[in-house]
Amino acid sequence: MQYDNTIKRIFPVIFLVLLFTCMGLFAQSRVETSSWKGFQRYDFKFQQRVARLVLPDKPLPGNPWIWRARFPDWHTEADSILLSEGFHLAYIQTDKLFGSPKAVSIWDAFYQFLIGEYKLQKKVSLAGVSRGGLFVYNWAIKNPEKVACIYAEAPVCDFKSWPAGFGLSQGSPEDWKKLKKEYGFNSDAEARAYTKNPLDHLEKLAEEKVPVLHMVSLQDSIVPVEENTLPLINSYIALGGIATVVPCTGGEQNLQGHHFSIETPRLVADFIKYHTLQHPELSSSDFIQ
Repeated sequence: MQYDNTIKRIFPVIFLVLLFTCMGLFAQSRVETSSWKGFQRYDFKFQQRVARLVLPDKPLPGNPWIWRARFPDWHTEADSILLSEGFHLAYIQTDKLFGSPKAVSIWDAFYQFLIGEYKLQKKVSLAGVSRGGLFVYNWAIKNPEKVACIYAEAPVCDFKSWPAGFGLSQGSPEDWKKLKKEYGFNSDAEARAYTKNPLDHLEKLAEEKVPVLHMVSLQDSIVPVEENTLPLINSYIALGGIATVVPCTGGEQNLQGHHFSIETPRLVADFIKYHTLQHPELSSSDFIQ
């Protein structure tokens, strides 16, 4: 029995070392192993970018997973619940790209790597915090058929709100300069005319019936709900999309309401788990051939 348990513990390590060696990535960067909240964590480079994968002790059939965008160590209670219940947790660092077409392209490649080489489920659950909303929505809008659900926390849904600060938000002048450069805008006027922010084109997501859950603070003046969550959710529902908004009113409200307590992490975990596992056609046999 002890021998069997030892084999079960070391097999994921052996598998990943072989995997990265075959992919030609192990030679380029070392795979570092560590413990993340009691689970095996692997840190590596993908296309010269920092990436990580955290493995559950007992993966569910089909290898369902959560993909965190930005701030992967912020409010991780729901992540811990899902890992304990058989989900994988993935992240790739695309900082300072603000969900741009370049960022989406990197995400496309990382997705193909994880489902192709590590055999993760073809429909992924996306989790975006703050500016991470730009990443998850822009990638999901391009790839609606690959998304099981979207969880977003105080998400940026229109960069004209943050970091531009064209409305109620004070914005972030330095981040706005970086975003304009990343998107190739030559002026504020050109950025204002942009029509591919997440809340501008939700039709394909709605057609695919991708469920959405937002946790927000009504006191958030950095990423105001009036300019981000509410117009996106209202538009999504009008298009026939499935959407839920939970205002978090208890606990501390810091950074002008942008940092707030998640009162119901179990609700977040259940939302992700329920919608991720609603794909019986994605049986484990699809991933081990």
